[in-house]
Amino acid sequence: MATVLFYEKPGCINNTRQKAMLESSGHIVECINLLEYPWSKEELEQYLGTKPVSECFNLAAPTVKSGEIDPFSFMREDAIALMIEEPLLIKRPLMKIGNHYLQGFDITSLSTLISLEPIECGEQGEQSSALMDMNTCPHTNNLSCKKTE
Repeated sequence: MATVLFYEKPGCINNTRQKAMLESSGHIVECINLLEYPWSKEELEQYLGTKPVSECFNLAAPTVKSGEIDPFSFMREDAIALMIEEPLLIKRPLMKIGNHYLQGFDITSLSTLISLEPIECGEQGEQSSALMDMNTCPHTNNLSCKKTE
């Protein structure tokens, strides 16, 4: 059993499913509102790691989906400053497990750190393919990432 510090957008369908998988696997999930947390550059950088900055953006954020913000047009420093100013742009969830910092819900990466039990559904306990994709936003109308939800 692990304690997972879980930075989420409250009300996000995927974050709710991700937390359910962690909790059903026996882990303690401590939730923090990603949109209200007072991010510092140094702390956010730990979660983003060394991956390309374009992969650190929340592609479901309204300003990204509308084309107003192009994740490929930013230098790392500028992107991090923008994410601190507008946390909705941060790909979520961000998780801290022990001394490991993670961005996104990559089941393969998580499974190397902690045990994960698949979510079962249906009478015969079949895994739902929809529930195995724990990152793709199911909304196409931008409503899921508006701050006011």
